[in-house]
Amino acid sequence: MKKLKPLNNKGDFPLFPLLYRLVLSVIAICFVSHKIIAQSAATPKKYICQRSEKAIKIDGRLDDRSWKNAKWSDSFVDIEGNKKPLPLQQTKVKMLWDDEHLYIAAVLDEEHIWAYQNKKDQIVYLENDFEVFIDPDGDTKNYYELEINAINNTFDLFLPKTYCNGGRAQLKWDIKELKSAVSVDGTVNNAADKDKKWTVEIAIPFASLSKENVPAIYPKNKSEWRINFSRVNWQHNVTDGKYSRKKDTKTNQTLPEYNWVWSPQGVVNMHIPEHWGYLIFNSRKTHRKKEDLKSPESINTRTLVIQ
Repeated sequence: MKKLKPLNNKGDFPLFPLLYRLVLSVIAICFVSHKIIAQSAATPKKYICQRSEKAIKIDGRLDDRSWKNAKWSDSFVDIEGNKKPLPLQQTKVKMLWDDEHLYIAAVLDEEHIWAYQNKKDQIVYLENDFEVFIDPDGDTKNYYELEINAINNTFDLFLPKTYCNGGRAQLKWDIKELKSAVSVDGTVNNAADKDKKWTVEIAIPFASLSKENVPAIYPKNKSEWRINFSRVNWQHNVTDGKYSRKKDTKTNQTLPEYNWVWSPQGVVNMHIPEHWGYLIFNSRKTHRKKEDLKSPESINTRTLVIQ
């Protein structure tokens, strides 16, 4: 297949042809790995999500009292699970909820923080990113995806069914009233130094997880959703002070990305919702501390906010 050429010297790619290639890749994975998927997936992980004491201020800093008492997830692992080495850098998440929002926080350790895609709905995972996948009723249909990078640029989409079952991503769909913020402990796009981490904070309105014929689902105590999180991380080169994805010196093809996830999929394919983890809503508020919790994250040095 003919190699795609950037639209301009900033490296922007034509969106729909590129998406077409990506979808074909996913479908190929579906057919090749169908027989081994069920055997290779680990038991999905679970997260007990407590209620926030009050609405969370989305600023990327995680210094609200409710966050301090919310429990961190296990560290991310490779998307294929134990068959691959542990990630080179740590990632973890925590969640809260109230009557209107699902709140998500993630901390991504990163020695080189870079992101150049700054237009809404660019394919964010062509650079390093953090991703959220949500299936509110757990039927593997009508699910939602959000990608976000270190400069708080977002890419969101709706899928009526998985790519393997003929689904097509609906890119014009947006998470209405989404709030997100990123704070950076280090510097973005500066290859001359080493960074520490970037922190993502997100508020997703339950009302926004809907479409014309797909009503929003508002959780209550003991409601159970399917959810997963992915971190795409690329090996990189630095040329004239600018980061780029690393290529094989012999073939000139971009080297495969690392895929680090909360609940392993068993194969390199996030679009198998039945392998996602379980999000279990609990009406207990976070100030009612019932177990040992990990230390809260320290405040970071730079904040980028969308709301």
